[in-house]
Amino acid sequence: MNKKTYRVGAIGHSGAGNFGHQIHLAYRGLDNVQFISIADPDPDGRKKAAQEAGATSSYADYNEMLAEEDLDIVSVCPRWGTERLDMVLACLNNGCHVYCEKPMTMTLADGDQIVQTAKAKKLKVAVAHQAVYLPRLHQLKQLIEHGKIGEVEVVSATGKQDHRGGGEDMIVLGTHLFNMMRFFFGNVDWMSSHVTENGNAINASSGREANEPVGKIAGDCIRSYFAFENGVSGYFQSKKNRAQGEQTYGMNIIGTEGIISLLGGAADNLSLYPHRYFNPANQGQEWESLQLENNQLMEGNQLAAIDLIQAIENDNEPISSAADAVAALEMIHGTYVSQISESRTYFPISNRSHPLE
Repeated sequence: MNKKTYRVGAIGHSGAGNFGHQIHLAYRGLDNVQFISIADPDPDGRKKAAQEAGATSSYADYNEMLAEEDLDIVSVCPRWGTERLDMVLACLNNGCHVYCEKPMTMTLADGDQIVQTAKAKKLKVAVAHQAVYLPRLHQLKQLIEHGKIGEVEVVSATGKQDHRGGGEDMIVLGTHLFNMMRFFFGNVDWMSSHVTENGNAINASSGREANEPVGKIAGDCIRSYFAFENGVSGYFQSKKNRAQGEQTYGMNIIGTEGIISLLGGAADNLSLYPHRYFNPANQGQEWESLQLENNQLMEGNQLAAIDLIQAIENDNEPISSAADAVAALEMIHGTYVSQISESRTYFPISNRSHPLE
């Protein structure tokens, strides 16, 4: 049987989100991929990206590229969220599978539309939450499931907490953490939160624009609680300028027999505390390094492309699917919904519009 060769393209917008985290280069080295085309309205950006990817053609208008090139897979790359819905839907409506930058959409309603369109057209959408594609994370998940720290009780995640701390940290980087929490522990049943700006609780009119267009944000200090369906309790925190150069981005996973500390975007720093209760005063209870396969975060792009092709061929969902992206965004928007309503927020959230608009 002849192995299919996939015709691939990418959409970027230099000066308006560019090509994201280089997700147009996800297909390098794959022998079952032919990189065909780049679309970017900026001529210099278009030329540069085409050279990087080895594209044989390029277009100013992505709709023209989609109509002319008979592509199988398209990377939707810009970091900015303003055009992403239109770009993804255009790809799906032209019969293309998609590898999409995160966060996939700016509202839950837009995310639902992508999920429904892809399902109706029997197409796959993968999202660039790179960490969950890494072998290191899959090995860690297996250790947790096999009882390395006993029964998991709590997962506590912390944002980068730099100048973006609070709402911007939560949407730009927190989306990776929420996706990873779900990768390990599944769906959220309900949540509650406390979101403040300069010490005052935010309300529905507190929304402001972030440093780049990713949807409205609010708060410079966020504390959230998540009740997972499997009984695990989840926490997220981010406070503006709380970190002064320290690595705070990551999560602690606490079980009945120990703790796993995961720091860095690719879980670069993994440590195990193999004791039932954290006791810093007991010098005999020390942290140990967890030695798993060493992966760089951007390796996740190529692994995502490989996984997407396998999902296409086996008709299963990608490791980080469009539905997963919607679920991660729901944890973010649920944070605002809970604070504004001053109550628990149950999932799925009924109002799929942006809570700050």
